[in-house]
Amino acid sequence: MTTLEILKQAKKSAPALALLTSEEKNRALLAMAQALVEHMDAILRANAEDCQRATHLSKSMLDRLSLTEGRIAAMAEGIREVVQLPDPVGYVRSRVERPNGIVIDRVGVAMGVIAMVYEARPNVTSDAAALAIKAGSACVLRSGKDAFLSAQAIVKAMQAGLAKENLPIHLVQLVEDTTRQSVKDLMEAVGYVDLLIPRGGAGLIKACTEGAKVPCIQTGTGICHIYVDKTANQEMALDIIENAKTSRPSVCNAAECCLVHQDIAAEFLPKLYKRLVTHRKENPVELRLDAKAQAIVPGTPAGDTDFDTEFLDYILAVGIVPDADTAMGHIALHSTGHSECIVTEDVAVAEKFAKVIDSAAVYVNCSTRFTDGGEFGLGCEIGISTQKLHARGPMGLEEICTYKYVIHGNGQIR
Repeated sequence: MTTLEILKQAKKSAPALALLTSEEKNRALLAMAQALVEHMDAILRANAEDCQRATHLSKSMLDRLSLTEGRIAAMAEGIREVVQLPDPVGYVRSRVERPNGIVIDRVGVAMGVIAMVYEARPNVTSDAAALAIKAGSACVLRSGKDAFLSAQAIVKAMQAGLAKENLPIHLVQLVEDTTRQSVKDLMEAVGYVDLLIPRGGAGLIKACTEGAKVPCIQTGTGICHIYVDKTANQEMALDIIENAKTSRPSVCNAAECCLVHQDIAAEFLPKLYKRLVTHRKENPVELRLDAKAQAIVPGTPAGDTDFDTEFLDYILAVGIVPDADTAMGHIALHSTGHSECIVTEDVAVAEKFAKVIDSAAVYVNCSTRFTDGGEFGLGCEIGISTQKLHARGPMGLEEICTYKYVIHGNGQIR
């Protein structure tokens, strides 16, 4: 089936959601979650085939592609968490009563058809579908070829859940073409795609945001920084950096750059080296060091692009700065607007950092790994927006809806 045919089916099916109550949508979501569990064996077989073919992927990227029974169960639980969230469709966001008696309601409404382009992240398939259905929109998914068989099995399972609730299976569809042409088709699908969300590497996001003729959200390339101030609790800083870098380095909220105040660098960097390199028998982190850091600990000299790279691997760029203002200037120059962290005991410095840093999420004394829809109480997310219009940060239900004004009167004329 062509991409255009899939989009036509989605557009035709979308109105069915507009007529559903919140309870009916929730029943559909629960059926989708249950279907993931019931089809677990088929999903795992498909994923094993994907992983077997993905010999070109790094270890961390292969981990991102891989599914287990636990991860599939977590995907199903993520859908169930969406069930517990308030329905954004029909919600009156604001109400104004004018002097002439007319009442103006701003009401949440569905987008219509949401298209999602993503890479080797099978769990994105179920997250995106669940949020779209709850938000009243049909969902067209375009997975990367590395995860295609996994995504196909997941979509088939969710379609089985929709069918059990007598809903059109075309509310959730997977694009069959994994070439660049299908991405172009989605970008140019005026009249069929109401919102396009790319979720992947810098190249994919750049192509979509620059080439899309349909509304497009700029999401999540994550060159995330951690600045360790001179007053930082150093053990806390080590814990935060280790978590932000190594807990799952292949995700967009993983730390890619660490800046250290010069007053503590000689004491702190050897501790960081021990924590990330010496003490890690499995997957030690490669430190890419600026000239000042090289004089303190061993590592790889940082190249021209290392402070502008989303490594998505066990690699961390490390630099020494003379003060917090320089750290903030560095972040302003090199950040992608995703997530930044300061570790400090100085309240004034923390407050200034939080005000000055212009990223979607700014952390004081905690890991950047919390930039996540589930961790923010959104159930799950459809992506992390790094732009400023419409949506910013983890995108949950409200962010993938729009609104309209409904005006009530009793005969007023202007």
